[in-house]
Amino acid sequence: MSESNGATATAVPVTARKDWSSDQEVRWCPGCGDYSILAAVQMLMPELGVRRENTVFLSGIGCAARFPYYMNTYGMHSIHGRAPAIATGLATTRPDLDVWVISGDGDALSIGGNHLIHALRRNVRLNILMFNNQIYGLTKGQYSPTSEVAKVTKSTPFGSVDTPFNPVSLALGAEATFVARTHDMDRAHMQETFRRAHQHNGAAFVEVLQNCNVFNDGAFEKITSRDARASMLIPLQHGQPIVFGAEGSERGVIQRADGSLEIVSVADVGLDALLVHDEARDDPGLAFALSRLAHGPYEPTPIGVFRAVERPEYGTQMSEQITDAQAKRGLGDVAALLRSGSSWTVD
Repeated sequence: MSESNGATATAVPVTARKDWSSDQEVRWCPGCGDYSILAAVQMLMPELGVRRENTVFLSGIGCAARFPYYMNTYGMHSIHGRAPAIATGLATTRPDLDVWVISGDGDALSIGGNHLIHALRRNVRLNILMFNNQIYGLTKGQYSPTSEVAKVTKSTPFGSVDTPFNPVSLALGAEATFVARTHDMDRAHMQETFRRAHQHNGAAFVEVLQNCNVFNDGAFEKITSRDARASMLIPLQHGQPIVFGAEGSERGVIQRADGSLEIVSVADVGLDALLVHDEARDDPGLAFALSRLAHGPYEPTPIGVFRAVERPEYGTQMSEQITDAQAKRGLGDVAALLRSGSSWTVD
């Protein structure tokens, strides 16, 4: 194995899950979906060819934000919604590091909304995992930016009137270069999705559908339960017709003349009529249409990688600008600048 993201190729020690697990007691509510996500990440890390000392987990505030405590890596439990901003600074100044951002739907999409969309549009090399349980769990059950309309909670006793965010649509609208969705009931799918995110050279956003069994139990049960998955989850596989169903391929997705998508019976239209998934398509329009195929977690829902395209990475571009400026103008004296007056002249 070797270092990733362009670092000098050196032998990486063989590790196991226990090497990536800290000595801290994992403290989430019994049955919380965060346990399975943590296990998936800890089991995946030995396979990525990276060093623990070159890996950083950053989080904001919320139940998901405990994550860095449980990883035997560098990490930081930061402030509400600001993890993408802090991670941007780290990733751009230390391109040798693998930086993971762990956030929840409240942390990422409410107070942290601007930080998230700007990290995505800039294409900072980050792996952003957003746990979506459609509720504020840490503060005991208020509605969140992804809660459904009419959701009755402690803060919406008469039902929410807010239109919820669709996290995948939001990420695509922010021009994220890698956007995917997975769920906490399928460890293999999580690990493959996280692996793909890590391999991406740029901003990778993964929505993880995660159950909060205390304040929003069963929010995704109609699509992620073992009995429902085959008929309710639509697997996206690059270069393959989009098919799904209890028998594997009896239903599919077609694109209408107006560009909208429709779920159909394969027997009615034929396999050749189905939409072929293209995650590498530069125009995000088709990926966006797929993200809008389900109106909520009670209809057939696409899962997997929606978009994976290449675009210049933010930190690399910044470094090139600085190097170019130094070559043209020479190195500046930072100490002299700091000791100077309140204004200065720029040539």
